[in-house]
Amino acid sequence: MPTQYDAIIIGTGQAGPPLAGRLTQSGMKVAIIERKLFGGTCVNTGCIPTKTMVASAYAARMAQRAAEYGVMIWGGIRVDMKQVKARKDAISGKSRTGVESWLKSMENCSVYEGHARFESPREVSVGPTRLTAERVFINVGGRAWVPPMPGLDQVQCLTNSAMMEVDFLPTRLVIIGGGYVGLEFGQMFRRFGSQVTIVEMGPRLVRREDDDVSAAIRDRPAVPWSTRKQLHRVRR
Repeated sequence: MPTQYDAIIIGTGQAGPPLAGRLTQSGMKVAIIERKLFGGTCVNTGCIPTKTMVASAYAARMAQRAAEYGVMIWGGIRVDMKQVKARKDAISGKSRTGVESWLKSMENCSVYEGHARFESPREVSVGPTRLTAERVFINVGGRAWVPPMPGLDQVQCLTNSAMMEVDFLPTRLVIIGGGYVGLEFGQMFRRFGSQVTIVEMGPRLVRREDDDVSAAIRDRPAVPWSTRKQLHRVRR
């Protein structure tokens, strides 16, 4: 016999937990399901971990520029990527634990951990457990997409999610795609010390933005660093 709820939420990403909070506060009995990491993309592979690494990259850049401010650092600047990753993991992990604890202590909210499967329009199973509700909210997010480029399946490559596990500094890094995610990683790793090449097949960078935004990014002058950032535009 399925357990009856007023609402079922599949996924604990950015929208799921606040929705559960609003629904339970209105007196509804809610079930929320998570099959992997609480917090979804933003907490685990997106906003929080990448901005944490951006902060480390900014610190590296400012240390490199210290002499401009009359501050002398002897012996050169070295980035410890294992420490960068450890700091990122700690901050991201704290956020993930916070989301999980909030949901599990929320009144009128039941948390199920496992893969959700629709059995009918209003019935969902999680392993052997059956849940039913008049309202089912799908908040499953997305996964990194690897484009069907010739030869790409013959080499090792990293997605934006897999990059979060990198604890070493690549000497050279090629980024396919000049959108905001690609540019963020490009700037980040250039400041860490990698030689970065960004490949964009479209007519301009961040093509979903206005033309003047793309032009400003393209024309931004390079800043001194131990390696040089390159940009290639590949048209169709």
